[in-house]
Order: sequence, then structure tokens, then C-alpha cells
Amino acid sequence: MDLEISSLAQSGGATLVTLMATDAWQTAREGFVQLWRRMQPQRAEAVAAELDVGYAEVLAAAVADDQEVLSEVRAEWQGRLRRLLVAQPEAAAELRRLLDEIDPSASAVDAAVTQRATASGHARIYQAGRDQHITER
Repeated sequence: MDLEISSLAQSGGATLVTLMATDAWQTAREGFVQLWRRMQPQRAEAVAAELDVGYAEVLAAAVADDQEVLSEVRAEWQGRLRRLLVAQPEAAAELRRLLDEIDPSASAVDAAVTQRATASGHARIYQAGRDQHITER
């Protein structure tokens, strides 16, 4: 699977679920429904209903501080977005534009950073998601 599609879907799902518990929810909801109306019009009404179910689940999970439910809802939407992007790659530009509109801090470029490292012997590993300054003497 294309890393860019996976990263964009991850960012989109995380942003969507985060916004479900904010005042920006209605704007985000409408933007995602419009995205599906343009890309898969036959699925738009079902997606709208699924968004409403997810919204209710997120609100209940936020009140109960249930991180597991929040993670599940996030994963569901990441999967839906990934499937949409795989089926219709032209949706990527629209999803990026939507994310920039509803949550400018959710830039797809900086959305997900996965780092792995293995050290052995006397090796040193330095990892950073952004700037890193190391001064060794």
C-alpha cells in the first residue's frame, strides 16, 4: 500500500475523530459528507449516518474517558478513508484541502511519524520528529 495514502488516511481519521468532540464538528462532518458525495455519491448518505454514529460514540467515550473506544473509532475512519483513497486516488487532493480547511494544524506532511531503530554494541541512535541538535564532546 502506498505510504502517502496510508499517512493521509491516518491523518484524516485522527483529525475527524478529534474534531467530533469540538465545536468544529458540524463543519468537519459536512466536509467529509461532501467529499463522499463527490467521490462515491452512492455511499454519501450511509457515510453521513456512520459519521453520526461515530460522533455519538466519541462523545460518550470522551465523557467516560474511554481511550479504547476513541482508538477504535479513529481506526474505523482511517480504514474508510484508506479504502476511499485506494479506490479513487484523486480524492487525496480533496482530502488534503479539507483537512487544511477544518484543522490547519493537521498537515498531512507532519501528521504521522513512525520511527524504528535497533542499536547493538556501542551504537547510538538519535531520532527526532523535527529539529534535533546534538553536541557531543
